[in-house]
Amino acid sequence: MDEKHIVAIDLGTSKFALTIARVNGEDIQIVYYKEIPSSGIRYSYIFNPTQVATALRPAIEAAEKELDIKITQAVVGMPRYSVRQETNQGSIELNPDECITADDINYLKDTARQEYPLPDPKEVLFGAVAQSFSTSEDFQLVERDIIGMASDMLEGNFKIFIGNKRYLQNIDIVFNNLKLGIAGKYFTPDTTAQAVLTNAEMESGAALIDFGAGVTSVSIYYGGIMRHYAAIPFGGKSITDDIDNECKIFSETLAENIKLAHGICMPEKLQNMNEKILRINIGTTAQYKDLPVKYLSEVITCRVQEIMEAILYEIQLSGFSRKLRSGVVLTGGGANLANCGNFITEMSGYSVRTGYPRPLFSSGGCIGVHEAEAATSIGMILAAVKDDCEDCTVPETYAGGRTSVVVEPSGESTGTAAGEQEDAQSGTGTLFPEEDIRQTYREPKKKQPKKPRKQKVSWKEKFQNAMDKFTGTLYDMNKEMNDEEI
Repeated sequence: MDEKHIVAIDLGTSKFALTIARVNGEDIQIVYYKEIPSSGIRYSYIFNPTQVATALRPAIEAAEKELDIKITQAVVGMPRYSVRQETNQGSIELNPDECITADDINYLKDTARQEYPLPDPKEVLFGAVAQSFSTSEDFQLVERDIIGMASDMLEGNFKIFIGNKRYLQNIDIVFNNLKLGIAGKYFTPDTTAQAVLTNAEMESGAALIDFGAGVTSVSIYYGGIMRHYAAIPFGGKSITDDIDNECKIFSETLAENIKLAHGICMPEKLQNMNEKILRINIGTTAQYKDLPVKYLSEVITCRVQEIMEAILYEIQLSGFSRKLRSGVVLTGGGANLANCGNFITEMSGYSVRTGYPRPLFSSGGCIGVHEAEAATSIGMILAAVKDDCEDCTVPETYAGGRTSVVVEPSGESTGTAAGEQEDAQSGTGTLFPEEDIRQTYREPKKKQPKKPRKQKVSWKEKFQNAMDKFTGTLYDMNKEMNDEEI
């Protein structure tokens, strides 16, 4: 089987992560992983495409130089916040003499997505998850049980996830500015769960809390299916802002470094650190500021408690709070906060473990790829491999400069792996065939230089010019008459 590369870009609120995997059959090797500070992102969605493209371009060029490749396309995650979920049903008629196949299931899923009404033109479907299937005789069956059965009718119940179309259009604008194609857009709460949760946890019931910088989300799994999703616009950045404001640090970067180095929940558990004092050089006239570790912990704990109370409330609303036998799995950058898992256990009674990417790949010595904050990137890589994503790179030797694909900023797909049009509402992005990669990038129209404006002439100047012209004409006529007489 031919070797290929898959590129994933995680557009986080505090960091961008560029991940490149070398895939050969079922062998997945992460050959590149790099995190850079983000720009132009708010609550996990792009609000300034130009800033995002400017920050990403050097990172992409550095990866190309290190691996001696040219990146032509990449998979990317959709925003996690401002996503609402609805329920929908779909049904199709079947031949009762034939068994139900996976193609029938996929056709039913596509029908449910396409037929769901979206009265607001500013909204688009981010994805759909099948909850259960029914036939004329049996009810509440899961997908693995329904395949192979025989019936004259197949009905499915779905969770539909709806988001803002502008957020997807901004992703298209960024990739268009970078001259890259979009190999796929993924609803990351589901792909991250596939990378972090075990099959046993999904079956018995687990809540995956993705504690990011700008957004904290919860995905609840039971019976192997995602049953509920919710997100709140608070995360690790809120903790950093609290440290900056409450402790009067006057520097967001310094506050972030203090949180990473000395941040801890539950001040009553500090023990030997309880009386420690941090002496911080804040660069003012005072030069140094003393910050008690206990006070720092109290500030952090108050914000973490607020965030987790909101998440636990969403778990209660889901109706599955009593079915989470595997407890809570905490992932994302916020999972590195010391004592955070113990604090959630104390608040909720659930067992909590930190969610690292499962060992479904080899890393090749890439630093950070096995950490909790890399779970989103690894989830997208695994999903792209499962979807048989095409090669996202070409060798540098044959590149001949950056090849590119025009990405129309419309929020709609422009093609699939088979070269066919995908449903505009599916939100799954575009897989570009090899011949499409050779398309010429459409440069923006250059602005024509403005013509200089004519200077306005007053009526006095116009009159004087007319008199001068008239006087000159009389002078010429008089001269001609004198010449003729001579």
